[in-house]
Order: sequence, then C-alpha cells, then structure tokens
Amino acid sequence: MVLSHELVVPFNHPTTAPEALAAVTGLAKLRIKDAMSKGAVWLQRGSRKPVRLRHLSTPLAGGDRLSIHYDSAVLEREPPAASLVAEDRHYSVWRKPAGLLIEGSRYGDHATLARQIEDHFGGKRDVHLVHRLDMEASGLVLAAHSSAAAAKLSALFSGREVDKRYRITVRGDLRLRGSRGRIEQALDGKPAVTEWALENYDPLGHTSVAQIRMLSGRYHQIRRHFAGIGLPVMGDPRYGEQNKNTEGLQLAAVGIRFRDPWRGEWVTFGECPPFVADEEPGSATPKERSR
Repeated sequence: MVLSHELVVPFNHPTTAPEALAAVTGLAKLRIKDAMSKGAVWLQRGSRKPVRLRHLSTPLAGGDRLSIHYDSAVLEREPPAASLVAEDRHYSVWRKPAGLLIEGSRYGDHATLARQIEDHFGGKRDVHLVHRLDMEASGLVLAAHSSAAAAKLSALFSGREVDKRYRITVRGDLRLRGSRGRIEQALDGKPAVTEWALENYDPLGHTSVAQIRMLSGRYHQIRRHFAGIGLPVMGDPRYGEQNKNTEGLQLAAVGIRFRDPWRGEWVTFGECPPFVADEEPGSATPKERSR
C-alpha cells in the first residue's frame, strides 16, 4: 500500500497526529504510530521547513500542516546494523553494511545509516553525512556532528584532500592490464579518473581483486569505469554482464585518510597503505593516528 496525504490542523480543535491522520487516510492508529516512529509523518509549522514528526507527545497547534507518506514496503524493511569504528567530538566513522541506505526519503528513515547514528547518540548529536556510499556497497562512512564540522569536512572532500580507498572484485583477469594503472574516461560529460592496484587473481572463479583510489567523484564511478573496460564488478545489479554474485556487490570502502581540521594531524581509518607514493595527498608524519 502506498499513499500520501496532507491536512491542516483546525483551530480550536484539539487533536493528535494519529487521530487526525487516521480520519483522513482510513489507516489504523497503530499503523500511523508505526509510520511516525519510522519517519514517514511530517510536521510543518508556519514558514519553517517540514520536519519528521516521530513523537506522539508533540502538541499540535491550529494551522500546523501534517503529512504522511505511507509505503508499507518501505516501513516493513528490516535494516542491517552499522557499527561504530571511531568517535570524535566533531565526527564519527561508521562501517555500513551492504543493503543499508545512507539517508531516508519522505517515506521514512528507519532503515538508514543516518537514523542508526542518530539513535546511537540518543538524538543528542546532529548527524550530517559528508559523503555517500551506494546502498549495495559496504564500508566506511564519515558523519559530522554539527553544521560547522560538516562544512569543514565537506571542504576537504571538495578540495580532494581526502584519500578514500576501495576494494573490488571484478570478473576477468586484470593482470592483462598490468599490476596497476588508471582509467581516465569522462562520465556524464565530466573528467573522471580511477586508479587501481591489483591484489590477486583467482583463476578458478576468473575474478580479480583490486584496491581502488578515485581522483574524482562521479556517480557510480568505479562501477561504470570497470564495466566500461570489460571488467565489471561482481554482483553489480546495474552495470556489466555475466557478473552475478550470490554475495551481492563486491565493492567496499575499506579506508579513509585526511588531515583532521581541528588537530592538524593526519588520521587514518581502515586501510590506506601507500598507493602511488608521489601522489599521496600529503605525507604521513609521526603524529598520524590510525584507527
């Protein structure tokens, strides 16, 4: 079942969100309460931006706009759990499992990394995800805990001052292209560069494992680049042929490294070994910390 409905709370007529929405949608109050807890009900007060209405105790006032975006398939999702890798005052690093969305939609946010982080901190810390990872992929994601922190970290990403590493398994023999190299193929009319370093080749499965570093950030860049050279990522449901895999998409974000804007030192999370020495984004120092 999928439906959307909006109403304006009448003046001088006390009501609750479940009562008001049940009257106009025909949904049972228990279903509406469940939808509220999962982020599918929104409240707009005056000229402010709509916000998710999750708490039954939130008082309503005349003129408030209530809306519900109900999709039973979305609300029934049981998301896999992310795990905390490292925590700092300004940011935290999380390992996202495959199958977990980064952020929600108007139909809910319970099955997302952002919501899991928010719940982990008891709703006491802001959550701003400063980069993205495909739902089908797994790996490290950085979250900022204030708008100011998000701005500083986002500036590092936009300035290409963050070293992000990925590991992929592709169908085919990457050894035929050497031990390392780069793919320079424009995507969506914009320059795109992907560096790779071969880790191993499995002759039985006819698959290759490679470490990846992107020098640009285009939509589905890794997946599109390797499908474009005839070596599609295993388990990719969208790009490539003959690359189905029962274990899902074989693409993981395994490392992230940047200079902490508040400490001035390089920090590393996960795996960021030397790749191409003369192109490392800064040099490691005795102060560098790994987690």
